[in-house]
Amino acid sequence: MDGADKHYSRKTDCVSREIAGEMIIVPIRGHVGDLDSVYTLNELGTRVWQMLDSQTSVARIAEAIAAEYEVTADAAAKDALEFLGTLETAGLIGAAANK
Repeated sequence: MDGADKHYSRKTDCVSREIAGEMIIVPIRGHVGDLDSVYTLNELGTRVWQMLDSQTSVARIAEAIAAEYEVTADAAAKDALEFLGTLETAGLIGAAANK
C-alpha cells in the first residue's frame, strides 16, 4: 500500500468532541470557532480520528479498520488513505514525521 508508512496527527487549531457516537470537529480561526466549517464524522471516521496521534501509521489504521469492521485489508487501506487525504485537505490533520 503506497503511503502505508505515513503518520498523521490532528491539528491543534481545532476542537473535537464525541457526541452520540459521532465526532464533531470545529476548526479554530482567529481564536474563534469557525462555525461555517463544522465537520461531523460517523462511527468509523471517529475511530480513525481517535487513532491520529502521530504514532500510528496508515498501515496500522488500516489493519484496525479491517479487524474491527470486517472488511478486506485492501478495502480498508484504500478507504483509510482516501479519508485521511480528505481530512488533510480540510486542514484538520497534517503529516507527522515517520516513526
